[in-house]
Amino acid sequence: MAIHIGQPAPDFSLWDDSKNKVTLSDYRGKNVLLLFYPLAFTSVCTRELCHMRDNLTEYNNMNAVVFGISIDSLYVQDAFKKHLNLNFHLLADFNKEVSMAYDSLFETLGDMNGVTKRASFIIDKEGIIRFAEILPSGGDYPDFEAIQKCLNELN
Repeated sequence: MAIHIGQPAPDFSLWDDSKNKVTLSDYRGKNVLLLFYPLAFTSVCTRELCHMRDNLTEYNNMNAVVFGISIDSLYVQDAFKKHLNLNFHLLADFNKEVSMAYDSLFETLGDMNGVTKRASFIIDKEGIIRFAEILPSGGDYPDFEAIQKCLNELN
């Protein structure tokens, strides 16, 4: 399914790193930033999530709730979060359903099948997608300036 700006965000429920179920629609009334990333403990994913950790106050000031999402299990997400001392939740899309719903799944990446693409989505307070960036390579880095610009425009 192709994702388009202006469409309702596909709702989902996933387990977070603390074994809590997180449902996107529970965050209506808040702007949500979803950061899909291929795999925990890899270099670009580490750089991306550390950027978010180090700048989370700025995103909070833009009224954004941030979630990282990958196909890793909730136990891997918990270990990755602790390893990087992250200050936001990581969600486990182990069954790949959310990555598929957001058109953010590589059929193959190297020798692996079904790995999350690096992608970013901003969902506004009404549950509408306002920003979408799906990167063609797992080694690409999100456009955080464009993400911040979109969040500022929503406030």
